[in-house]
Amino acid sequence: MLKILIYIVLMSSLLLPGNPGKEEKEDVGLDDSKLGTFLPLDLKFVNEKGNEVSLRDLVNKPTIFMFVYYKCPTICSPLLAEVASQVTKVDLAPGRDYQIISISIDYTESFSDAATKKTQVIQTGRTGLPDDSWHFLTGDSATVKLITQAAGITYKKFGDQIVHPAVIMVTGKDGKITRYIIGPRFLPFDIKMAVYEATEGKIAPTIAKVLKFCFNYDPQGETYVLNTTRIFGTLIILGAILLTVFLVVKTKKESARKV
Repeated sequence: MLKILIYIVLMSSLLLPGNPGKEEKEDVGLDDSKLGTFLPLDLKFVNEKGNEVSLRDLVNKPTIFMFVYYKCPTICSPLLAEVASQVTKVDLAPGRDYQIISISIDYTESFSDAATKKTQVIQTGRTGLPDDSWHFLTGDSATVKLITQAAGITYKKFGDQIVHPAVIMVTGKDGKITRYIIGPRFLPFDIKMAVYEATEGKIAPTIAKVLKFCFNYDPQGETYVLNTTRIFGTLIILGAILLTVFLVVKTKKESARKV
C-alpha cells in the first residue's frame, strides 16, 4: 500500500496538467541571478523604421526592456498595453528620464511587424508617449538568443505561439541589469522606483514571483485568471505526501509496540 502511494505521488508530480516538468522549467522562465550583470550592448538590431541600431546607441539612460513578440495572440498585447498605461502615471518624463525597448523573441518577425505594433501601442492606444521614448526592435536568431540569454529570459515555441515569462527588466544607462518586475500587472510606484534604482546603479530584488506561477491569460475573457488546476493539483500532491508520511510513522510505531 505504501509503495503504491509513493508511486502515485511521483507520477502525479510529473503528469499534473499545468505543473512545470523538468524540461519546461529549463526552457521557459526567468533567471534573476543575472541581476547585476551587463547586457552585451554591441549587439545590433533593426528598429521599427528598418534601420540597423546597436544597443550601445540606444541605451544612454535607464531603460525598461520587454521581451515579447509582435504577432503574439495572447499575453504580449495586453502586456504592452499595461506598461504603456502605467508609465503614463509615473511622474517621470519618458524619453528624457528613461526609455522603453521592446525586443521580439521571434526572429522571423520583420521591422514592419515592429512598426505595426508600435502604432497600436503608442498611437492607437493614445498614450501620449513621445515616439522616441519607446523602441521596437527585431533581430536574427543568433542575436535574439544572445540578448535573451544575457537577460536571463528563456522561452519555448509551441506551434505558432511562444511561451515566455511576463516580465519587464530594467537596466542602467551602462546596461547593468538592476531589477526585474514580474507581470502581468504593474504598479506605477514599482516602475518609478525601478527607474530611480537604475539611475543610481542599485540592484533590487525581483518582486511578485508568485504571479508567474498562478496566473494564465484568458484570451476569450481578455483577462488574467487564477490557474486553479495547478494550485489544487499541488495541494493534492502535498496531501498525498502528508498521508504517506503519516502511514510510515504509524507503521513504525506499531512495529515498535509489537517488539
